[in-house]
Amino acid sequence: MIARIRRYLIAGLLVWAPIGATIIVFLFLLDLMDRLLFLLPEKWRPEYLIGFSVPGLGAILALLVLMVTGVVVANFIGKSMVRFFESLLSKIPLVSTIYAGIKKFLELVFGDSHSAFERVLLIQYPSKGIYSICFQTSDNPKEAEYRVGKDLVTVFLPTTPNPTSGFMLMIPKENVTELEMPVEDALKMIISLGVVVPEWHPINPKNDVASSSYKP
Repeated sequence: MIARIRRYLIAGLLVWAPIGATIIVFLFLLDLMDRLLFLLPEKWRPEYLIGFSVPGLGAILALLVLMVTGVVVANFIGKSMVRFFESLLSKIPLVSTIYAGIKKFLELVFGDSHSAFERVLLIQYPSKGIYSICFQTSDNPKEAEYRVGKDLVTVFLPTTPNPTSGFMLMIPKENVTELEMPVEDALKMIISLGVVVPEWHPINPKNDVASSSYKP
């Protein structure tokens, strides 16, 4: 009876905890964006115009600021300004490390992952019998293949929970297994320390396992 009650409590917690955490984070971000209204002149604020505050106007202002910033930095002058700003930050030891790490992380999460990673692969690393998820970055490194006499595939093996760092490896194609997992799902799994596992529903598991060798 105690074990059953515990199982029910855990099941209920697994339902409500993510919902509650999502609501808390959303409200925190909404409140944070609403604070951007203090950047406006006092006569332009809702409290002055209509007599009370309107939740969500800060979010609209934040979206407009992001949109305008994106338009500005998309042209040549904007890119030059960003490069100059980043060159100044690179001269500050601690700030440059934090800025570069956050920027790489956001580029990896919100950018077009398919342009950087072609496939999600499974390799035996760091030793035989231990499997790691990696991403294919290129195929057929000519000189390396000529030197070792094998067909190779170049992969990026990310670290967790920070996938912006990792190792570049060249693996023989016969030692690589291609997964059906999308790049985005693999990144979520890595960032979450393996807690978030993407669903997979094979039609015929036996045939899938038998044909799971890497196909360039």
